Amino acid sequence: MPALLNPVLDLLTLRGTVTETEQITPRMRRLRIDGEQLAGLDVRPGQQVRVLVGGLTLRTYSVWHHDPSGVVELCVLDHPGGGPGAHWERTVGPGEQVRLRRPEGTFTLRPDAAHHVFAGDETASVAFGAMLAALPADAGVSGCVETATAADRLPLAHGDRLDWTLRGESSLPEAVRRLAPAPGGVAYVAGEARTVQAVRKVLVQEAGWDRRAVLTKPFWAPGRKGME
Repeated sequence: MPALLNPVLDLLTLRGTVTETEQITPRMRRLRIDGEQLAGLDVRPGQQVRVLVGGLTLRTYSVWHHDPSGVVELCVLDHPGGGPGAHWERTVGPGEQVRLRRPEGTFTLRPDAAHHVFAGDETASVAFGAMLAALPADAGVSGCVETATAADRLPLAHGDRLDWTLRGESSLPEAVRRLAPAPGGVAYVAGEARTVQAVRKVLVQEAGWDRRAVLTKPFWAPGRKGME
C-alpha cells in the first residue's frame, strides 16, 4: 500500500496489532487485536467493525469481545473462496498490524427486553455470542442456531438454552416454528438473507410478533458481491 495513503487512512481507521489467534472451532478463528487506539471504544453487543484486509478492501466482522483497555476480539469464519477476505482470514497472524473502522451497526442487544430470542447460523453466532455474554444469568433466553456440523458450534453463554440444529436436517424457519416463542420480547434474526426474511415472516405473520420487535441482519447472500 503506498505510504502516501497512510495519513488518509489514519483519519479513517484505527490501528492495532494481532497478538493472539485461536482455532476456536474447525472453521472459526479467534483473533485478538491490541492497540492504544482501541482503548475506550464504545462497543455495543452485536456491533461490527470493517477491517482493511488487503489494499483498500474492507470486510465486515462482528465483535466477539471488547476490553476497554484496548482489545478487540473477532471470530472469523473460514469460507470457500479465494478473495481478499478469505486470504486474510486464513493467513493473518500474531505481529501483523490491522486497520479497522470504528464499531458500527444497529443490530444490537436490547438489554431491558423481557425475553431474548436468537435465530441464525454460524455467521450470526459471533454477534449472538457478544449479546448473550452481556445478559445476566437469570435473563429470559431461547432460540435456534443452525450450523453445518456440531463442531461448528461456538461456545456461547446461555448456549444450553438454545436449540442447536444441523443444516439439512431441519431448516431454520421450521426450527423457529417449532420453538413458537411467545411475543413480548425481542428477537434477533441473522445469517443468510433469504432465511432471515423467512424467519421474520414466521415470527410476525404466524407467531404474532410486532415487526418492530424483530431485529434482522442479513450477513450473507449467495452470489451477491460483498456478501458471498
